[in-house]
Amino acid sequence: MSTLSDRFTYLDANAAEPIRPEALEAMTQAALVAGNPASVHRAGRKARAVLETAREDIAALFGAAAENCVFTSGGTEANVLAIAGQAGGRRVLVGASEHDAVRAATLSATIPVRADGVLDLAALERMLAAGGPPALVCAMLANNETGVINPVREIADLCHAHGALLHVDAVQAAGRIAFGIEELGADSVAISGHKFGGPKGAGALLLAGGRFHAIPPLLAGGGQEQGRRGGTPALPAIAGMAAAARGAVAGMTAQAARLGAWRDRIEAAAVAAGARACGAGAARLANTTSLVLPGRRAQTQLIALDMAGYGVSAGSACSSGKVARSHVLEAMGLGADAGCAIRVSLPWSAREDDVQGFINAYTAMAARLPAQAGALA
Repeated sequence: MSTLSDRFTYLDANAAEPIRPEALEAMTQAALVAGNPASVHRAGRKARAVLETAREDIAALFGAAAENCVFTSGGTEANVLAIAGQAGGRRVLVGASEHDAVRAATLSATIPVRADGVLDLAALERMLAAGGPPALVCAMLANNETGVINPVREIADLCHAHGALLHVDAVQAAGRIAFGIEELGADSVAISGHKFGGPKGAGALLLAGGRFHAIPPLLAGGGQEQGRRGGTPALPAIAGMAAAARGAVAGMTAQAARLGAWRDRIEAAAVAAGARACGAGAARLANTTSLVLPGRRAQTQLIALDMAGYGVSAGSACSSGKVARSHVLEAMGLGADAGCAIRVSLPWSAREDDVQGFINAYTAMAARLPAQAGALA
């Protein structure tokens, strides 16, 4: 019988990474700046300098021009702003495995994904060629549940050949794989600071060169962010996001190698215990695995692992409190097994003993939990 562990190991980085020390330091320094960035006196100018330095750094790290970096409250707002600002008069085509923040858009059609979780490019091409108004296509760079990476450059080329725009949710990819907005061919890209070790409450919408200066705001306010997003900027959170982005990008290659090796060890042990890894045949983020244990409810697994001292999830953190079948895994054709999956996402701060401890706990859990037919109807 399981007993509650006194130790807790956090393995849910795709919900939110632990904050990086450099981000915390930058936040503290920015919080001591009294001025409003819109004020013209010296305190305001000092605050403005902090804001614009963060903007220049974020833009440079992700290949955008500084004037095309719009600060938001996070990935959801960045996604919604991009879609609302570009969808006018267009069909909105959304990938079946997109985050709920994107799926909640008023969409015209859903683009299917293949069994490995990659967007079905042949289906997308047929949809783009079907006639009607030009499209706005929404395709994420890396999936938040499986880590599967989409071939966004190919998607962009298809879109632009048919007069479509492409919005990319890069919230999970930023700080974990290298990319730039122009390199991707995207028209807009959303990122969120707490996914790469920054604070919660800051994100950005990156826009392709020159074309979207007049993107209409969701919040009109006082005309901040060149009229694209009103309201006084959350200066400490933005400064922390920029510092975290610098640290994440600088250490990205070494971190991917380290976490990828540990992710593979977890998957090998899980497979030996009767599980399978979703999307294992596709390119994926190094830190992410979605493990299906047939016949064992995801919620039961989460509780068992939490009692053993390991924090993982059953998918998007935005759906926490309502554990159900993953729409991502259903789109990949898993059927009832979509309700039997947990997501393990290793944080930047993970250690080898965290990984081995989780392997031991998972193996014990898999052996202990009885399989049930139709685990989640």
